Amino acid sequence: MAAHAARGRSGGRPTLEEVAARAGVGRGTVSRVINGSPRVSEATRTAVEAAVAELGYVPNTAARALAANRTDAIALVVPEPETRFFAEPYFSDVLRGVGAELGETEMQLLLIFAGNDRRRQRLAQYLAAHRVDGVLLVSVHADDPLPDLLSQLEIPAVISGRRSAEEALPSVDSDNYAGARSAVEHLLARGRTAIATITGRLDVYGAQRRLDGYRAALREAGREVDERLIAPGDFTEEGGRRAMRELLAARPGIDAVFAGSDVMAAGARQELREAGRRIPDDVALVGFDDSAIARHMDPPLTSVRQPIEEMGRAMIDLLLAEIADSRPAAARRLERRQLVLPTQLVERASS
Repeated sequence: MAAHAARGRSGGRPTLEEVAARAGVGRGTVSRVINGSPRVSEATRTAVEAAVAELGYVPNTAARALAANRTDAIALVVPEPETRFFAEPYFSDVLRGVGAELGETEMQLLLIFAGNDRRRQRLAQYLAAHRVDGVLLVSVHADDPLPDLLSQLEIPAVISGRRSAEEALPSVDSDNYAGARSAVEHLLARGRTAIATITGRLDVYGAQRRLDGYRAALREAGREVDERLIAPGDFTEEGGRRAMRELLAARPGIDAVFAGSDVMAAGARQELREAGRRIPDDVALVGFDDSAIARHMDPPLTSVRQPIEEMGRAMIDLLLAEIADSRPAAARRLERRQLVLPTQLVERASS
């Protein structure tokens, strides 16, 4: 009997009209109850809810979204190859935070990779058709055209990690500068005198700020910055190994390394061990991110903790606020929010 009722009079999925007929009210009244409108009496609300339960009616969210010119979908766009996304814990932590916060809504999340020109072109066509309500951008390089495209299309967007100090999009970032400075101050306090750094890609603003923090800590301690102690990396393990080889060749006497990510620190550790350098006895090592890699390294890695999951949650909060803001895009741009969350040095045995 219940199964028969749930199929409705038409023999298919129950309709809004059938719910209205069962409750003895108009179609518009049912719609108001389903959408939580306060302009309905308690008796009417009870009658409609009973009819919904009896018929097993499920609202057509797709039709409602279409009527409101909405898709109820958000895209998380990563302008990197899939290999980097799955190799670096940073991305999975951001995704975890985004998913947890979005789980409180009815929005769907699309994960889109745009690591080459062909994929970016295809993404541009997809976005131009307004198939999503908003976009989260993660790991954006300074010359990436996607943020400007989103601004032109007036699609609400939030960026993780600013492109520059003058970022035009709403953004969520960690305090890369203070985090790097605290790492180097820690090494100085440990009595280290030749402190090298392995940078991330310097077309990423966060990597630039970490290098700025490294330089600032040395200068504030009255130390000269030796450019031979700065090696470029690319946030990959192999990049960390390559940079470590360069550092050992240029300055064999280094006694500390600050790597711009835990993944690069892991590569540097392998190279140090192959060169016969003990950690931390000969060379102290500090990373950035405080990922699972840091905790499972041998010895466990001192690292700068970013609140990555919290950053993912904050991105969703900002984006949903942008989507809900009905003002013209030009007016919204005047109030771009730039959130910078604090970092924390987590000391372990590697330093």
